Amino acid sequence: MENRLLAPPVDRRRRKPLAAALLCLALAACGGGAPAEKNADAKNKTVEVGYVVMQPTSVALTSEFNGRAVAFESSEVRPQVGGLVRRQFFQEGSLVRAGAPLYQIDSSLYQAAVDQAEADLKNARAALGAADALARRNQALVGSQLISRQDYDNAAAAADQARANVAQREASLATARINLRFTTVPAPIDGRIGRSLVTVGALVTPDQAAPLATIQRLDPIYVDVQQSAQQLLALRQRLAAGDVQPADATARILLPDGSAYPQPGTLQFSEVLVDESTGTVTLRIRVPNPDGLLLPGMFVRARIAQATQAAAYRLPQAALVRGPTGDAFTWVVGPGDRAVQRPITADRADGADWIVTAGLQPGDRVITQGIASLRPDTPLRPVAASTPQRLLPPSSTGSKPASSRPASAAPANKG
Repeated sequence: MENRLLAPPVDRRRRKPLAAALLCLALAACGGGAPAEKNADAKNKTVEVGYVVMQPTSVALTSEFNGRAVAFESSEVRPQVGGLVRRQFFQEGSLVRAGAPLYQIDSSLYQAAVDQAEADLKNARAALGAADALARRNQALVGSQLISRQDYDNAAAAADQARANVAQREASLATARINLRFTTVPAPIDGRIGRSLVTVGALVTPDQAAPLATIQRLDPIYVDVQQSAQQLLALRQRLAAGDVQPADATARILLPDGSAYPQPGTLQFSEVLVDESTGTVTLRIRVPNPDGLLLPGMFVRARIAQATQAAAYRLPQAALVRGPTGDAFTWVVGPGDRAVQRPITADRADGADWIVTAGLQPGDRVITQGIASLRPDTPLRPVAASTPQRLLPPSSTGSKPASSRPASAAPANKG
C-alpha cells in the first residue's frame, strides 16, 4: 500500500458555529455604511409642502369678558297717596306705555278735599272783593279828609290780606286736585311690567316698603362686563404710545348656550372707579333687543374690539409650532426653497388664526402643510396651500398608484 498523508478529520459539530460567524462578518461588512447613507438620503430628500403668503393687515384687539344684562330703564311703581286699591288696569307681563293707568285707588276722600278747597277759594275770593271795594272807597274819602289816614291804611291792609288768602286757597285747591289725580297710578316709563305685588282691596300708603309693580325697558338693553384694572391700564398705555389705534368699540354678545347674539353692541363708557374687592372696572355695552331675547340678570359673554393694531399678521394655527421651552416658531420657505425655522411672537389667537406681532416679513411664504417632515435646510417643493388635490391613475403594474399627491401637491406656485 502507498503511504498517504491524510488530514485529520474535522468535527462536524464545529462547522455550524464557524459558518454562522463568517456569515455575520460578511453581513456586517456589507451593511456598515447603511445608516449614514439613509441619513444622507433623508436630508437630501425633497419634501412637498403647502404655504401661504404673509401680508400685514389691521387686526382688532378683541377681548372677551363675562357680564350680565341690565335693563335700560327700570322703575318701581309706588303709590303717592294712601287708600284701598279698587282696580287693576294692566295684564302682568305686558308692555305698557308711559302715562297709562295701572291702578285705581279709592278717591272718595280726595274728591271731598277738592270740593272743600274749591268752596274755601270761593269764600276767599268773595272776601277779597269786599276788602278791595272798601279800600277804594276809603281812598276817595281820605283825600277829602272825611276819614283819617289810619282808617284808609287799615282798609288797604285788609284788602292785601284777602288777596293773599285767595292765593293760599288756590294752592290748597291745586294740592287737592294733584292728590285726586294720584289716586290713578300711571306707568312712569315705557316697558314691560312684571307681576303685581298687590291685589284689589289691598291698603297702600305712600311710605310703604314694597312697590306695587316694576316696569323695565328692555329695548335697548345694557350688558355690564368687568375688565381688570391692569388690562385697562396696559391698553391705555399702548394707545398713548401709538402702538395701537382706537377702535370703534363694537361688541359681540355670546348667549349662555354659546351661540352668537345677532345684534352687535356698542361700548358706552367705562366706570371711573375701580372695585376695591375685585380690582376690576365696569364696562357698559348698549345692545339692541327688539325681540326681547336678552333679559335682565342673564349671564352672557362679550367680545369687545377696544383697539386696532395696524401692522400684524394673521397666521393659521396649523403653522405655529411650540418648542421644548414653549417658544413659538414657524417654518418658512427660505432662499433656494430650503426650510427655515423662524421665531415669532404670537400672544393671542383670534378665531382660526394666531395674531403675530413680530418675526414675519411681508411676502414670507409660511408653511402650513407638511410640517412634520421638516428639518432645518430641508429641500422643499412648495405649492400654494389652497391648491386642490390631483390624483393620477394607478400604474400599469397594478400594485401602487403612479402618483397620489396631498391636497397641497399641485404644481408649485411660488407667487
